[in-house]
Amino acid sequence: MGRFGRRCSRRTSLLEEKSAPELGVENLTIDENKKINKFLDEPEDSNIKAVTSGDTPYTSALTFEELNLSPELLKGLYVEMKFEKPSKIQAISLPMILTPPYLDLIAQAHNGSGKTTCFTLGMLSRVDPNLKAPQAICICPTRELAIQNLEVLRKMGKHTGITSECAIPMDSSNYIPINKRPPVTAQVVIGTPGTIKKWMSAKKLGVNNVKILVFDEADHMLAEDGFKDDSLRIMKDIQRMSSYCQVLLFSATFSETVKNFVSKIVKRDHNQLFVKKEELSLESVKQYKVNVPDELSKVMVIKERIFEFGERLGQTIIFVRTRNSASTLHRSLVDLGYDVTTIQGALNQADRDKIVKEFKDGLTQVLISTDLLARGFDQQQVNLVINYDLPVKHDKLMEPDCEVYLHRIGRAGRFGRKGAVFNLLCGDADQMIMSKIENHFGTQIAEVPDWRNEEDFKAALRSAGLL
Repeated sequence: MGRFGRRCSRRTSLLEEKSAPELGVENLTIDENKKINKFLDEPEDSNIKAVTSGDTPYTSALTFEELNLSPELLKGLYVEMKFEKPSKIQAISLPMILTPPYLDLIAQAHNGSGKTTCFTLGMLSRVDPNLKAPQAICICPTRELAIQNLEVLRKMGKHTGITSECAIPMDSSNYIPINKRPPVTAQVVIGTPGTIKKWMSAKKLGVNNVKILVFDEADHMLAEDGFKDDSLRIMKDIQRMSSYCQVLLFSATFSETVKNFVSKIVKRDHNQLFVKKEELSLESVKQYKVNVPDELSKVMVIKERIFEFGERLGQTIIFVRTRNSASTLHRSLVDLGYDVTTIQGALNQADRDKIVKEFKDGLTQVLISTDLLARGFDQQQVNLVINYDLPVKHDKLMEPDCEVYLHRIGRAGRFGRKGAVFNLLCGDADQMIMSKIENHFGTQIAEVPDWRNEEDFKAALRSAGLL
């Protein structure tokens, strides 16, 4: 049963960090033969289409030094983040973000390509450390993503002295009535749309000094069934108070509907950056479909065919469609003796935070999740994603949600690492949905020939580079 059958007692770490208090930025050089994060390098033929407006010439940045960043920010990138050079999307988008006249940007790039660094670096670069007032706001669809983005920002900006705060719903145990809250003085605010709107409405979050507004997972933030109304209200209120505010819209996916809508609301000159749809499906992640006769067989495939190799596979996320599916699968795996944790929207916030932290710290190996964690959740030890249920649109259960599918598979193989995805299909409906996903991305997903055959699964994992 390996690590899946018991709780890990130690934290796993990708890198041994050495303290470097005496290290000056001017002494930092990169030895190409001693690279730490080789997986950050991207294939040079990554097909990103950039559309620029206005007369400003933009040159791709081959090094972070070319971006005229402060020594404190460079130290954060090299010493804290262990970065070496900009990824492909960073090389193209950062000059657009950081060059006057600071045009708005609509940017789409695949998961694990370094989008978070783009807007985090953009926010930190635009903040005046001497002005103790909000100057940058980042809006995220979930509190987990907001917390994660804040952690990245604080790590990257460790040497800058820039202050930050998380604007997310609070638990009843530490709830402070809005009228008793002090005004926000943090220079960067990262949070969810409801809380940010509430703080602004109560005049606790002043926005007249805001220079940069970021929407992370912008497709979800501006979709009809997402946070469109709150997002638009926040954007309009900020632009009314701060007409020079730069707007950045980042996401791994943009449907044509959202793309058209975004081009209407971002009316000023703006830059665009898109990856072709057929190239969005992550090349470093091997995808498989597994046909099973019934629901019980799905559980048996996970137990007998996938978890058997758990000792070598790193961490696993299993995505389900509903809270009920999450609870049922959790009980089934626990009854079989597996140590799994489950996260879904009905949990209180403290429990959600605890479960995410334990998983990120490597204390748990298997996480069952609804689509709460499909977007933006970054855990580099995740090598395996299992789609217990395929993602479908809430109002059309026979229509796949291809954007959510892409976000789900993006949890494996972060930053180009090896990963595998198993789609468990049960019946004609699942096969039809899977076929529509294949057609959408213009790809054919390999099939594991026999769900009962251990050798077939070994061959699939071996092909993914995991065995």
